[in-house]
Amino acid sequence: MAPETLLVIDDDADLRESIVEILTESGYRVLACATAEAALPLCHEVVPQLVLVDNMMPGMGGMALIPLLKKDFPATRIIMVTAFSTVDNAVAAMKSGADDYLAKPFRRGELLMAVKRALELRRFDRQHCDPEMDEALACLANQIRREILATLADRGEMRFMDITRSLGIADHTKVVFHLKNLKANNLITQNREKIYRLTPQGKKILDCLHLLAKKISS
Repeated sequence: MAPETLLVIDDDADLRESIVEILTESGYRVLACATAEAALPLCHEVVPQLVLVDNMMPGMGGMALIPLLKKDFPATRIIMVTAFSTVDNAVAAMKSGADDYLAKPFRRGELLMAVKRALELRRFDRQHCDPEMDEALACLANQIRREILATLADRGEMRFMDITRSLGIADHTKVVFHLKNLKANNLITQNREKIYRLTPQGKKILDCLHLLAKKISS
């Protein structure tokens, strides 16, 4: 899988280079610009998954740039970098379209956590736009089905009796019903040896649920 592309926009050369170095070392593909004016045409050439933009810059500031980015690249996540950590500034950044903000000075761990969180939520939003994902999420409204998926994710593959014992359900008919429902939604599969395992779609939906849980708790 190709690394995700990030764009850093900051007129402070030292800070810009430091951010680029940290993110590059963490495995991201990182581009950088000193001005918002230079960033706009670059985004049209290489659409970034995430933009970190300074609030105060010569010429166009971050607050003015964000709506332009959101208009042309709605799926791109944006983190506002500001030297003024106030509630008013945070609210203004969010209203302009920012997804998160970082207050200077910030630590390496804070930067990486904000980037990771933004990219995880972007992946969740893209998955949730998939019509098949909506059906799968509806299927997993049932707790037993969620437990079956979680158990298979933990164990890798299981036979029917192992699943029933793991769930502690004596009514085998009930388990059969839920397994059929999961198979119909392409979340699990069963081979000729009657062994159940997750499908790629099943793994994807589990990741989606984990991201949703993080989104709710954040």
